[in-house]
Amino acid sequence: MKIHCRKLNKIDYLNMRSLLIRDGVNNWNYITEESISTQFSLIDEGKASAVLAEVNEGEIIGFAVVIHSDAFPAKLAKYTDFSGIAYVKEVVVSKCQSGQGVGSKLLQECVRIARSRNAVKVFVERHEENAPSAGMMRKAGFEIIDTFYDPEKRTVGSRNTSVLAKCT
Repeated sequence: MKIHCRKLNKIDYLNMRSLLIRDGVNNWNYITEESISTQFSLIDEGKASAVLAEVNEGEIIGFAVVIHSDAFPAKLAKYTDFSGIAYVKEVVVSKCQSGQGVGSKLLQECVRIARSRNAVKVFVERHEENAPSAGMMRKAGFEIIDTFYDPEKRTVGSRNTSVLAKCT
């Protein structure tokens, strides 16, 4: 398996969208067509990077999207200023690869990429009760900095979002 960042082609975007819809959508995640399109546009504009987990050339089994400081979500401004930060918007792993450390490796590569772009801190969010994401993020060294009620984004369980961060 290779974890890396590379230029994407049209087929990559189709495969990423398919993987995200097939294996990323669940009660804990907030995924919309608009958020997918926005992420892909940011990648095209160079404001975000796609980190891929591939087992064969072009066979994507997981990916993450790290958004660079020039496109950092305004809602997270209360935690930091916009200089020297990055935000991991998405981490998805094929269900057949789940629990094998792929997600943690994707997050670690996101941190490496953020560091190479002079980010000093990387942020990520998850549903408070999403145990698999919690484990993946903990293994990658992220720590919770806040948890808040988020009923528009979270429709099940506690309806809370946890914000996590890691220094690069």
